[in-house]
Amino acid sequence: MDSKTWQRTLTVFCLLALCACTSVTIRPNGGEKLHTEPSYIDSKPFYLAGLIGEHTVDINEVCDGAEIEQMQTVISGNDYVLSLLTLFIYSPRTAKVWCRYEEA
Repeated sequence: MDSKTWQRTLTVFCLLALCACTSVTIRPNGGEKLHTEPSYIDSKPFYLAGLIGEHTVDINEVCDGAEIEQMQTVISGNDYVLSLLTLFIYSPRTAKVWCRYEEA
């Protein structure tokens, strides 16, 4: 592989990596993923590319006893940029929770 091809390949790979956003979504009752604003959102610190760190979110406290509609953990664009800047020593993840409140 010549130098120019190698540079193009590396550039494309870096651009794709910067655009990456991964998420894990849990919907206790199934159905389509929600795209509305979450009831709770917070960034949690992880280290060494996410290998070190363990965090929990108390959903009873977050939703004040209401039913959980959706839970999600996301590596957002901001999380990814912070990870890149610290060479993946610091690798935050964003936690989101959607609560189902009964309408009065």
